Parts: sequence; C-alpha cells; structure tokens
Amino acid sequence: MTFVLLLGDCGTPRKRPAGQVKMFHLLTFLIPLSVVIVAQGETSVTAPSHDSAQCLDWGVLNGGAVRVYQGEIGWLRCPLFSRNTVYSYASTQTAGLSLLWYWVQAGQALEQPINLSLPGQRISKEGERLWFQPAAAEDAGRYICMLRNRTYCVKMTVQLEVIPRDSGVCVAKAAVDHPLVNISLEAGKTLHCPDLEEFQLSHKVQSVTWFHNCRMGSRWDGDREVKDHKLVVHIMRTPYAGNYTCVVTSEKALSFTRVVNVRAISSYLWPKNPVIHNPDEHQVFTIKLGSEAHLVCKVLLPLMEGEPEPQVWWDIDGTRVEQLSDPRITNKCSSEVDNLGDQVKECVLLIQDFTSHDLQRNYTCHGRNSRAHIFKKAALKAENYLPSVELGCGLGVTLFLMLVLFVVYHVYRLELLLLYRAYCGTDESATDGKEYDVYISYARNSEEEEFVLLTLRRVLENELGYKVFIYDRDSLPGGTITDETLRYVGRSRRLMVVLSPRYVLQGTQALLELKAGLDTMARAGDLRVVLVQYQRVSRASWVRELRRARVALALIQWKGEKSSDLSSRFWKQLQVELPMRRVKATHSNDNAVLPLTMHTYSDST
Repeated sequence: MTFVLLLGDCGTPRKRPAGQVKMFHLLTFLIPLSVVIVAQGETSVTAPSHDSAQCLDWGVLNGGAVRVYQGEIGWLRCPLFSRNTVYSYASTQTAGLSLLWYWVQAGQALEQPINLSLPGQRISKEGERLWFQPAAAEDAGRYICMLRNRTYCVKMTVQLEVIPRDSGVCVAKAAVDHPLVNISLEAGKTLHCPDLEEFQLSHKVQSVTWFHNCRMGSRWDGDREVKDHKLVVHIMRTPYAGNYTCVVTSEKALSFTRVVNVRAISSYLWPKNPVIHNPDEHQVFTIKLGSEAHLVCKVLLPLMEGEPEPQVWWDIDGTRVEQLSDPRITNKCSSEVDNLGDQVKECVLLIQDFTSHDLQRNYTCHGRNSRAHIFKKAALKAENYLPSVELGCGLGVTLFLMLVLFVVYHVYRLELLLLYRAYCGTDESATDGKEYDVYISYARNSEEEEFVLLTLRRVLENELGYKVFIYDRDSLPGGTITDETLRYVGRSRRLMVVLSPRYVLQGTQALLELKAGLDTMARAGDLRVVLVQYQRVSRASWVRELRRARVALALIQWKGEKSSDLSSRFWKQLQVELPMRRVKATHSNDNAVLPLTMHTYSDST
C-alpha cells in the first residue's frame, strides 16, 4: 500500500492564524503515527536517518535562558512539551517517537549526544526532564531536545546558564531576576516557593527553609509563619518587604534555591482616586511672550493591581494635545514609582513661540484610573517685561569701566595726583610767608653728603625748581647751632630727613633737626616732614622721635640706580610730598596760553 501526501509551503516558517497553527501541530503528530502503521505492513523497513539537517527545527525557546545556581539541583523541561504544542510525553511514546538530548557547550558549535548510561552520572533523564544533580559550571550551554522515529524528526533548543553564588545558604542579592509579589499593607498573602511542585514530581522534599533578607524564619514575629512549606504573611508591614529566599532540600541532601521579591504597596483600605499635585489651587504659570512655555501636570496614581494602566494628559480648549495639528505644541510624559508602588506621572506641555492668543486658551490637566477621573485648569499670566538685556549690558559696561579706572589709578596713581595738583592744587608760597621749600636733614659723613649735595640738591634745585636749604651750606656764621636750626626749620615748608644708620646717633646735628621739625609740625601745623630712606635702618636702633615720625608719615625709599632716572617712582613720590608751585607759562602769541607746568623754577637762592 502506498500513500502520497502533498504538503504545500514547507519552507521558511511564517506567521499563521491560531487555527492553522493548531491544525499544523495536529498533522505533525498524526502523520508520523500513520506512517508507522503503514510501515508495519511493508516487507522492508527503511533504516532511521540520523542526519540532523532533516529535522524540523523549531528554534530556541522563547522567554530567555533557564538559570541554575552552581552546586544545586537544576532541570530542563523539553520545550516541545510546553503548552503551546499538541505534544505530550505519553502520546509520543504511543506514536513510537524517541526523546533524545544533545548538548552544545558554551562557546562551541558542535552538537554532542549526552550519554546518560554511565554509572554515577550527574545528568539523568526522567520523563520529559533532564536533571542536573548537581549543576556544574561546565554544564552551561545549549541543550537540544529532539523527538524522532524512522520517518519523522523535530527539535527545539533551550539555553542553560549556570550562575555561581556566594557561600552560605541564603541569597541576599541574587544575580537573576525574581518574581515580584505585591502585598497591600495590613493585608495577608501566602508565598509559594517557585518550582517546588515541579520538583516534587520526581524527588521527595525533606525540608523547605525560608529566609527574609538572610534572616531565619525562627526570628520572625507572629505576623508571619511557615506552614506546609509555604510562607504565610498574616498582616503585611512595611519592614516585611524585601527578598524572601526558600531553600529546598531533597532526601539525597541536594538542594535548590529560589527567591521571591516582595514589595509592600499602599493599603487597599486607602483612597485609590488620582490626586493632582501640579497645578495646585494657588499656582500661576508665568509665561514670557515669544518664548517657550512649560506647563507641568503631575498626578499621583495609587497602585491598583489588575487594573488598566492609568492615564495623565493635557487638553487645550477641550482637545487633547495629540489631536491638535499645531506643530508648536508637544507633550512629554514620564513616571516614577515610589516605595509603596504608587505611580507619580508627569506630563510637560511645551508651547513654542507663546503668543498673546495662546494666553487666552484653556489648559486642563487630567488624571484617570478605574476609580475616578479628575482634572484641574492651569492659571496663566504674562510675565512683565524687564529690560534684562539692557540692564545687564549697562551693568557690565559700568563694572568694566570701574575695573579699568581702578587698574589705571593703581598703576598711574602718582601721575594722576601730580596732574591733579598741577591744575587744581594751591601754591603754598603765596600765603604761608615762608622762605624755603625744603630743609634737608642728613647725617654728616662723606657718603650721605655726596648723595644730598650731588643728587638731591641738584635735582630739586636745577630740575624741579625748588628752593633748598642745607645747613652747612646756607647758614650764616655767628649764631648758635640750636637757635639757627630752629629758625631755619621754621622758615621751611618741608623737612626732608635722609635716613641712614648714622642718622639715629644721639647728640648729632641731624637728630636735633628732626626734633625741631617734629616740634614745629606738632605746634604750628604748617611744616610737613618727609622721610627718605637712603640706607636701611634697623628698627631696634630707632630713637623715639624717629618712631613717632615713622608711624605718622610715609617712607620713600631710594633704590640706587633704579631711582636715578627722573621718571622713576622715587622722584614722583617725592614730588607728591613736596609743595606745589604754580606760575603762568610764557605766551607763544597773544591768543594762546600754554598749559601750566607741574613745577617751575623759584627765585634763585
């Protein structure tokens, strides 16, 4: 007897309606069975083919890899017997189909048959399951479950991952995703150890130990207890959330570990209506015309298990943003979940180039779940115009000019003072009735005398035009030194003290002149003392009069060659301290007047 069967479209699988899929699976089961029955009446039987290329490959099992902890019992169920097919292990035995397992080690491509007949083998087959007792790291890879007989072959692949775990019996922070169980506060629930029922089909359970964040169940309070291998939570509290680990031990002292992640959610007794946090009753959105407006709608959506996904949205004049055709208007939404499972959803309405017409429209924030639908209108107002750019530029320019002026004054302070004195200063010689501009006091020795006579006197008299009095040069013979010193110091506008180590010696003419100048300055107030440091003087050797002068007066330092040039800082400081003399400049013609000079020559000595 010969049967001819025509099957169309046996090439690349494509998506079919559910009815066609079920019919296809039924045919794939009935056709091998009929072939076996027909083959029994034939005189010759075709030898089975072991070429894997002739097998119908259903690909890899959906849903990811099967994960097993290293050193624990693990198992793989042949994916061909899953609920989405018509196969069952009993029906395949009746149809004469054999269940074979092949293994492709991680990182390789060669299929290897699994030898299950060796004594002491860790891997065994019981029914439709492949058991690892226990699983080792080298067991990781792809496992191919194959059903075949002499004329038919179908296979499917499942991935196995072996995960190393920390020492100890508890898994505090597991490396795999765990089922999430939500329990309402003040409510109760029973936790089942995952895969325990499937494990009991082939093994006898000796004990099931439960841990909460690695704490033994014997330390729990009366709100939780272990009953018949299950964990019963009578009253849920917030501290009861976390990882619950169940360790199942078989009679062969082998075990496997599973983890359930428990989260405490808001009580079912609490209100479950949405709550709008933003905009609130007192909030007013201030919008700047011509810019981009940001309107925030923030709604609290309490967790409701088994309910449809809650919604949050904006509408403008009763029309949702998604239905508007204005490209200027967009809507961006985000959400976050708090520790009780309640969702806070935020939708930001963005309006570009906001106009006065947009200000007149109605903007409404909506929140809805299966319990209620709430909404709230947003209040808007236009921002008062502030010339921020003009104010910022004006303030910036002002600060910049102040900084420039500060730098200029700091660098050219002496030049500015001299310029001011030249045009706005008062000529002291016109009112004080004194005869000399400067009385120079110095220690009598060759080095100081050379500095005073050849440098100070020459520049002050010849270059700057001051009338200088030097006692050894200008005093008249016949009088006493003390009286003459006091008289000439009193007839001078400035007392210039040239400091050196010899100046502070007691009983010298120089010290007498310093005392006379300080007394005159303190008594009459019409004499100023100018300190010029020619050589450094140790503070320990300063006399009382010099200390008084140094506290009240500025000290001008002579720095040798650096101070020789008339444009140096030394001469500018000295000119600031000396009196200002102003006279009219010569005329180039009758209608032009030259600028007044800072200092002019006085009458000859």
